[in-house]
Amino acid sequence: MSSFYERRMTQIRKPYLVDRYFGNLYSTSAENLPLQKIQNYYKDALKEIVNQAYSKCAFYKKKMDDAGVSPANIKNISDISKLPFLTKDELRGNPWALLACDKKDVSIITVSTGTTGGEEIYIPSTWKDYILNDMTPRYPSLFPIDPGDICVDALPYEMSSAGLAFHKTFMDACLATVFAAGKGGAYSTPEKTIRTIRDLKPNILITTPSWAVTVAEAAEDIGFDLTSLKLKKMWLTGEGCSNSFRKRVEQIYGATANTYYGSLECGGIGIECDKHDGYHILQAHIMVEIVDPQTGAVLEPGEIGEIVVTSMLRFDAPLIRYRTRDLGYIEPAPCQCGVAAQRLFLRGRVVDQINLRGISFSPFYLEEFLMQFEEVGNWYQFVLKKNDPNFFKVRAELAKGFKATAELADKIGSKMEFMTGVPCQVELVEKLQRTGQKAYRVVYEE
Repeated sequence: MSSFYERRMTQIRKPYLVDRYFGNLYSTSAENLPLQKIQNYYKDALKEIVNQAYSKCAFYKKKMDDAGVSPANIKNISDISKLPFLTKDELRGNPWALLACDKKDVSIITVSTGTTGGEEIYIPSTWKDYILNDMTPRYPSLFPIDPGDICVDALPYEMSSAGLAFHKTFMDACLATVFAAGKGGAYSTPEKTIRTIRDLKPNILITTPSWAVTVAEAAEDIGFDLTSLKLKKMWLTGEGCSNSFRKRVEQIYGATANTYYGSLECGGIGIECDKHDGYHILQAHIMVEIVDPQTGAVLEPGEIGEIVVTSMLRFDAPLIRYRTRDLGYIEPAPCQCGVAAQRLFLRGRVVDQINLRGISFSPFYLEEFLMQFEEVGNWYQFVLKKNDPNFFKVRAELAKGFKATAELADKIGSKMEFMTGVPCQVELVEKLQRTGQKAYRVVYEE
């Protein structure tokens, strides 16, 4: 019994870096730390993480040896560019690749949602990495959750880290009340979700953009006005969306909807403030680089490239220079909201870009224009053909009160072409299928 107790105490002991730079995990704010302190923290954390990865993880040792680099070469933050990148393909189907500790110390394993295809990506976490180091130190202005708040967690719980990650953050880090609503599982139907929301009267909601709309449809069916909740905060995560789509969600719920940016592999990366002017980087948890997608060269602030993430608070399954395949840039100028943490601006995903007539578009760039049509409902698809780069069709539901006509389709198609510069067909349909999974906005047909 004593050996078990000692092992558990070892697992939950705070890393000395947390004590040194942040002190009390649950009361320290990481939003406005001086840049020099953040840089010193990054330097010390990087040294420790690289040393543990090299000495205790065969996968990382081989990668570093192949790249001709060792922990002795990592003396400053800039030395991170000497380390090799970590890619999704290296992790697929390999549950223990990142492990830098004994397997018996692993407390939980989560798996990617698999929306980009290929075999699953597994992320094992020890008690220390999972429980103590997620969303602590806190970001009180960006994530203002307090005791007494009732938080509906309408994110996937099965296999994914999404629901569980916010569940423990609401309950353990914020000492709030959490309701595990889930999203699209065997019990998490839109109808049951809206009934529980009606009964519990929560003031916090986190979900995906498409599920927010799905639940709203169920609310309409039972005559429940979502604006009556008077939500204190609402977050959208798990999927991207345009500002125009976000505004529709805000109107439905009567609340400001901020976006939380993260992934299974990286955890939290950035959170929007109410200004909706970029994602404030969770600087106590991760370090972000922007690199040229082709050459891997580190780019300067303001230059658009691939987002690369290194986790600063994961020691037992380190994540070092992970290529997210998301595009974006860093803005060092201060935000009007007063939070000092630098901002990250997203520009879509490398793999999701739509190429039309030799021009590359983000689906959310196109969505931004489409959602400005009051005649168009909340569900749509961009239809492409693999062998025809000139083919582009918008398939969309109509908003209530409008009828599908050839004239309306031509009007929408003409305005979309004017705004985007790309000719497109428009197909107006009565209803598109709801899957309960991530919304697939781009589909390919023969």
